[in-house]
Amino acid sequence: MNAEVFADWLERQGHKIYKTSDSYWFDAAPRVLQAFPYHWLISPVEEEIHGLMKKHGIIAMRYSATTGHREGKMSYHIVQNSCYDLYSVKHQARNGVKRGLEKFRVEEITFDRLADEGWQLQEDTLVRQHRPGAMSRKQWNLLCHAAKDLPGFHALGAISGTSLAGAMIVCQIDDIITVPYSMSHCRYLHEHVNNAMFFSASCQLLKWDGVKGIFFCVESLDAPSKVDEFKFRMGFQAKPVRQRVEFNPLLKAIAVPSMHKLTRKLSGYFPSNSQIAKAEGMLRFYLEGKMPSSSQTIPGCPVPVIPS
Repeated sequence: MNAEVFADWLERQGHKIYKTSDSYWFDAAPRVLQAFPYHWLISPVEEEIHGLMKKHGIIAMRYSATTGHREGKMSYHIVQNSCYDLYSVKHQARNGVKRGLEKFRVEEITFDRLADEGWQLQEDTLVRQHRPGAMSRKQWNLLCHAAKDLPGFHALGAISGTSLAGAMIVCQIDDIITVPYSMSHCRYLHEHVNNAMFFSASCQLLKWDGVKGIFFCVESLDAPSKVDEFKFRMGFQAKPVRQRVEFNPLLKAIAVPSMHKLTRKLSGYFPSNSQIAKAEGMLRFYLEGKMPSSSQTIPGCPVPVIPS
């Protein structure tokens, strides 16, 4: 599978796709573009970014660059390379993996089943992450069915008896497996469903032909830090990057600390509003990204980063 197939999946969901000389982009929010594939580290020139903004009325763009990039918030990708086993898992999570594997088996499921039974898991996961309303049932169904016949896309489920307790969508882009979505239900957390699912799925995926590694996620704009802390306890690695958020030149006059302070207050008043939370994150990443890398730290990352 290549990037064009991933673009097809996004387009089937109703997203607009933009191709530039450096990367692909999609409308992650109204007039806000995100670069993909997510694991790519790119360095688009200013003329490319501003040209895209001017032509299509784009407000902001977000992408990952190397740590040597001229601007961007010091951040990380959570990844796992080919060597992974139980001893890779941190001690405090290892027992959870063992107990979870006694209860759950992880195997491929159909996207029809994921669309039907997986929504309850996805909805519950969004509530736990303080992002209720970030996705509707209609959007979920469209997301699942859009992947049904696309090469390289797979759905994996953590199953207890006949019940779907957890699931993830995975896709292989070139030699890297990407995990766009993972979800589980809170009723199974005490039985360590997430430990079993992420460990077993990772071991299986890293054995696929031509796979050199797994990309789980980039540091989120708005998700709680505990989401990434779990992955670090599972022994996954942090790859240092600079996350770049660039605003339309016409809006830079309001992309200032006082506006960020306002959005942060609004986010506190309306914790369920994902749009406000994303706006706060975009402003925070933009402002911190103006600082030199030597003056920045990588917050929320309790493990040593691996080389770029």
